[in-house]
Amino acid sequence: MRCVSIVLPLVAVALLNMQPAETADAHAQATAARRILDTWHADQPKSERRSLHLVCWTPSDKEFPKDYKPRLTRIMRHIQDFYLREMERHGLGDRTFNLNYDDKQQLVLHTVNGRHTTNHYSVQSGNEIRKECLPVLQRADIEPDRETILILCNLASWDEEQLRFTHKSPYYAGGSFRRGTAWQLDSPELDPRNLSLTKPMIRDGQYGRISLGKHNSIFIGGIAHELGHALGLPHCKARPDETVRGTALMGSGNRTYGDETRGDGRGSFLTLAHALRLASHPQFSGSVKGLQQTATASIDDVSIVADDKAIQVSGVINGDPPIYAVVAYFDPDGGGDYNATTATAIPSADGRFTLRTDALPHGKQGQLRLFPLHANGSAGGQMSRTKYRYSYDIADDGTPDLSMFQIRRQLAPVVAALVSGDRDRAALLATDIKLRKAWAIAVQLTRSSAPVQTPAEFEGDSDAISLTNFKSTSAKVGWGRPAFNHVPDDRMLLESGGQIFETGIYAHAPARHTYQIDDKWNSLTGKVGLASGHGGSVRFELIGDGRTLWKSQVVNSDSIIDFDVKLDGVQQLELLTHPTDDGPGADWALWLQPLLKRTPAR
Repeated sequence: MRCVSIVLPLVAVALLNMQPAETADAHAQATAARRILDTWHADQPKSERRSLHLVCWTPSDKEFPKDYKPRLTRIMRHIQDFYLREMERHGLGDRTFNLNYDDKQQLVLHTVNGRHTTNHYSVQSGNEIRKECLPVLQRADIEPDRETILILCNLASWDEEQLRFTHKSPYYAGGSFRRGTAWQLDSPELDPRNLSLTKPMIRDGQYGRISLGKHNSIFIGGIAHELGHALGLPHCKARPDETVRGTALMGSGNRTYGDETRGDGRGSFLTLAHALRLASHPQFSGSVKGLQQTATASIDDVSIVADDKAIQVSGVINGDPPIYAVVAYFDPDGGGDYNATTATAIPSADGRFTLRTDALPHGKQGQLRLFPLHANGSAGGQMSRTKYRYSYDIADDGTPDLSMFQIRRQLAPVVAALVSGDRDRAALLATDIKLRKAWAIAVQLTRSSAPVQTPAEFEGDSDAISLTNFKSTSAKVGWGRPAFNHVPDDRMLLESGGQIFETGIYAHAPARHTYQIDDKWNSLTGKVGLASGHGGSVRFELIGDGRTLWKSQVVNSDSIIDFDVKLDGVQQLELLTHPTDDGPGADWALWLQPLLKRTPAR
């Protein structure tokens, strides 16, 4: 984001050098956002105090950790104060999540004894453990599917004499402004009083030899981080200009929480983007107005332009409930969304907004995701999901390449016509497309008839032709219907790994596509990947006459793999996609640019 130049008195300059202050632009954004939020909530207000509900769970063969109630009270107050300080620092007021206390000012903790012994459970047991907690929560008149829940699992092993620690606890979370669940571990040595300790040194089963203080940073910080996910926050890292603050909590800030107390670093902080998202969360706003309302938003006149070594985004945004901020995530390929940096803007009265970033790793493709923040807490799609996605490419010298955005923009009217069922209009609109690649994609999208020939029946002169020009002998996909040269949703485009492709086969795992080729083709080349916006993982396999010709490594949302497979002597070709150990969810596999080749006739 841009910084406004201001003249500071010498005292202020000295303070600036001692402790990073927010830019004038950031404070102006917070003030403008609060104005929109406060105005909307003041009109027919609906106040309600919503709280974070804590569950202490233990397997049937273990007692709860020593002094867990006062110790967890200290931990959660520490995390509560962290969020409060960060919200205040950003100019968003004294907002934080709420905790419930008993008459002795100790946390209200709901205790659950698991049905099985320790050996039964593992890191993957989160859903099972949650199900075991449901009856206890329901007896306390808590509806877990309408509340934010933190489950502290007693699946750690702490040897106080040998100073050794291991765990196999669920360690993840997910949620939104309406509901969420976080799983974390508890262990008797975890206490904010220990954050400042540089000694003793302990042996952590995952992190090796570290100080007890660092161990506490990692796991108390882990609670703060996973709670952020339960509240609806996705990952992000600090921009270069933000690193003066330390490490973003929702990046790897779960490992640096409290580092500053030991002199190990600057600790963790909450980005402005995430503070803005939390400002409307019912726990932070004290309001449930519009809690069950389905938010709607549109972004018109989107402009994404290269500005020297930066990207500037502008548009006109409208929504109901009102939109008080726009958050952008610039996510380079690789590293999941942990490497995403953020930029923010507050729309003007007519909905116009502009944001800008130069935090763009050189030589990387990436994806821009825009989230409209609604006054009721909705973020136009929670966690990393949003319909406003745009691809970009950064050259080795840092210059942005926005050709994918231009292609998508020119194809948008064609796609809209196809989604509405007006194929004739789509074909007419395709004739107006100026970009060559966009036009070629539009031609494939608007093809009026399905292929009638198999590769074995082809008698033409071409020595290289897309497999999608041929009829398959059989086609079966794991979700939806078979689709060729498009994906079966409203986005339609074959987008993967920051690129948009002309031809391809949709193959949601598990899938099988069979083609009769009768030894008429010598090879098949192409790429494989997952459709953008889907986070599954698959393996691809080519089989010729029952024999595996090629099998890919595990392919996830960050990777595209090339293949070039010989087909000499093959009569029947099968394209298989297989789910991996994480199951078939989100496995929108794509065979991209599949090209059959043969030796030219003499």
